[in-house]
Amino acid sequence: MGLVAAGTAHAQAAWPDKPLRIMVGASPGGGTDILARMLADKFAPDFKQSVVVENRPGASNTIAADLAAHAAPDGTTLLLATNTGQAIAPHLLKLKFDPLKDLQPVGLVAVMPNVLVVSAASPYRSVQDLVAAMQASPGHLKYASSGVGSTQHIAGEAFSLATGTKAIHVPYKGSSQAHIDIIGGEVTMMFDSTSSAMGQIRNGKFRALAVMSDRRAAELPDVPTMAEAGVKGADVQTWYGLYVTAGSPKAATDALAAELTRVLKLPDVQARIKGLGGEVGTLTGEQFAEMNRQEYERFRKLVRDANIKADGL
Repeated sequence: MGLVAAGTAHAQAAWPDKPLRIMVGASPGGGTDILARMLADKFAPDFKQSVVVENRPGASNTIAADLAAHAAPDGTTLLLATNTGQAIAPHLLKLKFDPLKDLQPVGLVAVMPNVLVVSAASPYRSVQDLVAAMQASPGHLKYASSGVGSTQHIAGEAFSLATGTKAIHVPYKGSSQAHIDIIGGEVTMMFDSTSSAMGQIRNGKFRALAVMSDRRAAELPDVPTMAEAGVKGADVQTWYGLYVTAGSPKAATDALAAELTRVLKLPDVQARIKGLGGEVGTLTGEQFAEMNRQEYERFRKLVRDANIKADGL
């Protein structure tokens, strides 16, 4: 019996039996990267394996997603993705993978409202100031994003649709350089995620004019919602979810889901996410998959209505 038990235990070796990697489709320092490194730090001790974050920015976050989708389905290649790559990019790019079929959702990590920011030195002190300037000089003001098809880009176009204005879109490969150019006055504004913008808001470099959600952000209680600022129909949020290569063993996906649930209940993790202006994810893998499908269809319509093209990707 002892030999049989030993043989069975060996055959069902605990997962994971090698290091894990978390693919990130954005540059270091942004919201996705911050959350991925937080998860990596928490996962490593529990899984007793190193967990490495790999940044592969570009192509509207889909380079990292493509690598995760085509990785060996052993549960050791993860993807921390946003709605940029999972719900927006598929309507702009010809991808070599299906984000709804080739990547299995593990769970929702966080949801962050987008926030309209300008430089602290900007003359614009309200949303109406900006709208008036955009109406006076159509196509003159510039707004930054972390790339064509990003949630920042979509938010900017949603704002233009809602206000009947037009601004010049200036895409970057990530938020870091965009922040520098906003602070320096090269670009007027950005519809950034709070996870990315909060540091600059706190250190006095950015002025927040409005959050793009149906209620005020807990970390920005004095900043109105877009609706409160007089603009309706321009709510855009950035969500972050953990995925694994489709077809990975159930033991791996179950272990990842359980670990993510545990980590998201930790007080320091909850404090970190809330400090970034967001809400902690509470959806299961199945619930998150349904949310992803709904967002996929929602952004298909928005991309069509705003006539957003893939130029610049």
